[in-house]
Amino acid sequence: MRFEGQCALVTGGAGGIGAALVRALRAEGALVAVSDRQSGAVEAEAHLDGDLLDGAFCDALPGRAEAELGGLDMVFNNAGVITRGDITTARDDDWRLTMGVNVEAPFRICRAAIPILAARGGGAIVNTSSCWGLRPGPNHPVYVTSKAAIASLTQCLGRDHAHQGIRVNAVCPNEVDTPMLRTGFAARGLDPEQAIEDLNASVPVGHIASPEEIVDVMLFLASDAARYMCGALVEVNGGKAVI
Repeated sequence: MRFEGQCALVTGGAGGIGAALVRALRAEGALVAVSDRQSGAVEAEAHLDGDLLDGAFCDALPGRAEAELGGLDMVFNNAGVITRGDITTARDDDWRLTMGVNVEAPFRICRAAIPILAARGGGAIVNTSSCWGLRPGPNHPVYVTSKAAIASLTQCLGRDHAHQGIRVNAVCPNEVDTPMLRTGFAARGLDPEQAIEDLNASVPVGHIASPEEIVDVMLFLASDAARYMCGALVEVNGGKAVI
């Protein structure tokens, strides 16, 4: 029960990683406010659904979570979108959506959460970047730009707010077996099961990550076991390099 009595905000809480994260936090004693477009199917202490492209919604989200839960100790900026295709196929709307959800929303949420955490004597923020934000792969320029930006923001905030007892770190997964990944395969005319099997064969440990394998690292970063980590970008890739 590492998080007994602590209060957490999770964005993207209805997705594959997010739902697993909410379950794991609650299993370890945390009170959780979950935010997504529709999170009613996820058991949590508070549901704060809305549009992460709405700046006012993001600005207010940490304060609403604190009010609903009676405090705020951890923030997980987990929500994200993946935009595929080379730059010549990227539309303005692709850019606005990806940068809005993957960068601007975490920026606004961190900006609003840090004073709340500081007033409580500290806390933890865990952002979700990507291995692709550290070493970009092919044909995802919009996505990798967004994940590089959140990685840099994490490093900056980790340094700037460590003196307040606020630890800001990021998990950087490679491929994860989530509904979003499978939907992406289907949209490209691929059989999701076969595509997952092909990906599994490319990973040294033998399979792409399950959501729970990413969540384990996120919980570590939020826990006292990571108390000396600030601004860290932790790759969780099963030994597979970005190619």
